[in-house]
Amino acid sequence: MPKNMKIAGGEYLGKLIKNSGKPQSRIMVGIPMTGLLRSEWVLARYGQVIPCNWSQADMLQFLDGYSPIQHTVADARNIIANEAVKQNFEWLFFIDHDTILPQGTILKLNERMINDPVPAWSGLYFTKSVPAEPLVYRDLGKGYYSDWKLGDNVWTSALPMGCTMINVKLLKVMYDEAEEYIINGTVLKRIFETPAKMWYDVDTLASGTISGTEDINWCQKVIDDKIFDKAGFPEYQKKKYPFLVDTSIFCRHIDWDGRQYPMNGEEARFFPKGITGTNANFIAKLQDRFNMLNNKPATVKLTKAKKSERKNVK
Repeated sequence: MPKNMKIAGGEYLGKLIKNSGKPQSRIMVGIPMTGLLRSEWVLARYGQVIPCNWSQADMLQFLDGYSPIQHTVADARNIIANEAVKQNFEWLFFIDHDTILPQGTILKLNERMINDPVPAWSGLYFTKSVPAEPLVYRDLGKGYYSDWKLGDNVWTSALPMGCTMINVKLLKVMYDEAEEYIINGTVLKRIFETPAKMWYDVDTLASGTISGTEDINWCQKVIDDKIFDKAGFPEYQKKKYPFLVDTSIFCRHIDWDGRQYPMNGEEARFFPKGITGTNANFIAKLQDRFNMLNNKPATVKLTKAKKSERKNVK
């Protein structure tokens, strides 16, 4: 230790004072991944503006996208969700490794946690397909819901999990009720499950199958098993559409070749006709980007808002 670190009495000027209290367990960021990340994703994730007086913990869970005996998406989500419950976090924020967050996402998470703590909500993104479709679902089995404009809060019956906030009170109820299973020697509670069933009816000589995704299946379980009620959110159990999609958090869906979806301007049909309110600059930037990609002049005109609030699509 350098001599200039001591005072005449022989004691150090600086002292290490250990914090005996527990760290804040406000939000866990869970990222299921194969191990590959595009640079665009990394820059968007770690370039976020962090609010003042913020606390979070990151958990990256690797999954194998090729072999079913390794971690499937549902298994990776279960590992993360189990840890969020065990460590007593307040919120779990899922970010998929192919979902690019827009700037300001963390600020909006913080704002909603403080002022409008909906127990389960997500940002907006589209399918990785041409044409791309918005992952906004109301009546299951009837395709995507389209009666909304960018910037709206849209109430739905299901959520995608690529940019999604979940109050851990919901997960705790499901954790307590779920069956145990073992993955790679670790005992987990099955909170998420990818539906994949087949049966044969000997009486009718008919066979049937059920398949789907772990995100919509989780949302159905929350509704059917009355998880909102059990977790202390009875007002959401009464809603026909209890989940929220905040379309002002417009994420891009990226593939391994760097193509970002929607890539053919499918979002243009959701531009509002009159660009007003708190999301005026957000919508203007989106439309300018669309015009640039389609070799069109920037024609966006911002108008003064009468009310600084977004439409709530109930």
